[in-house]
Amino acid sequence: MSLQVPRVELGAFERQTLRRLAATGAIVAAMGAVVAPDRMWASGLLVAYVALGLGLSGLCFVAIHYTTGASWSVAVRRVPEALAGTLPLSVVLLAAVFLARPQLYEWTSGSLASTVTSALAFKRFWLSWPFFLARAAAYCVIWIGFASAIRWLSRRQDGDGDPRWTRLNSRLSAAFLVVFAVTFTLACFDWVMSLEPAWYSTIFAVYNFAGMFQSGLAALIVVALWLERTGPLRNVLNEEHLHDLGKLLFAFSIFWMYIWFSQYMLIWYTNIPEETSYFIRRIQGLWFVLFLANVILNWLVPFAVLLRRDAKRDRKTLARVAAIVLLGRWLDVYLMIFPAIVGDTPRIGLWEIGVTSAAIGGFGLVLAWILRATPVVPLADPQLADSLQYEH
Repeated sequence: MSLQVPRVELGAFERQTLRRLAATGAIVAAMGAVVAPDRMWASGLLVAYVALGLGLSGLCFVAIHYTTGASWSVAVRRVPEALAGTLPLSVVLLAAVFLARPQLYEWTSGSLASTVTSALAFKRFWLSWPFFLARAAAYCVIWIGFASAIRWLSRRQDGDGDPRWTRLNSRLSAAFLVVFAVTFTLACFDWVMSLEPAWYSTIFAVYNFAGMFQSGLAALIVVALWLERTGPLRNVLNEEHLHDLGKLLFAFSIFWMYIWFSQYMLIWYTNIPEETSYFIRRIQGLWFVLFLANVILNWLVPFAVLLRRDAKRDRKTLARVAAIVLLGRWLDVYLMIFPAIVGDTPRIGLWEIGVTSAAIGGFGLVLAWILRATPVVPLADPQLADSLQYEH
């Protein structure tokens, strides 16, 4: 390809902003570990889970498009590949939470474990701390292994242009999607649902996948638009790409709402105390405000705004909706984690904001470094020409 793509470079203002967010947030987190350890480490679990979801959604996006042979997304594929490359950062933070604050999980105390296992003996085996850590390590090693292999083969093709690397990645991606379905389901149960070990939902993993992939699409849109504005994707990203990304974001906002409603409605309708306790806690007092805000940010706003064809093609509109969805994802995970930690009244203060700021700064710096380390467009991919000329 004769296409010339400049290297990704953070501007001075952007670099300084991300560094200050990371440094300030790290200081706040260090203070929080002493002053309010439960809230600080719960915030760490929140941002690690959200960031892990962005990395996994990027890997899923790449794997789905390799498996289906889609060509339209090739021009922007390095963005989700870069998101997948951030998985080690998220895993390190997640490991720090598990090792430093196992008390976040009530079942780690012997008294609660015995109460739970009297109702379901299998939980005594499943909710044991060494087995919990071993499973977590296995999930993360598998995900990082697949991400590294798929990204390596993609970059290998930059060197020789051999189409066999695409065929290898297609087979590897198909295998990943099967393994991911199982491991992500178990990870959702282990890391989030077990915060309230007496509660269960068979649709919980599907709900988490919907939110994870929706937020990943939003991050992809934000980063791709930034790369277009700063130069690397200028004359590469076109309105047809934006339209398809906007349609996907629109579709997954509906899918998220469908699963959200399915989980809520079925639990409300059956009215089993062990199940309804989860939502009763989240619709009491100030929690109800956040409960409604979750629906507004993750469904109502993207649904209402992106109904129009021109909104999906307008860069400013699409960027704003994507940013709202990312905020909604943070709130969605907050509502999964924090009621079990802080009780009857929500807490969003210095510790939560500080840890989130540190995560944004660190994630942004790592993502920029990954994007800078390789061409931001797969120039030797055999389907790149079709992607650049893509039209509906």
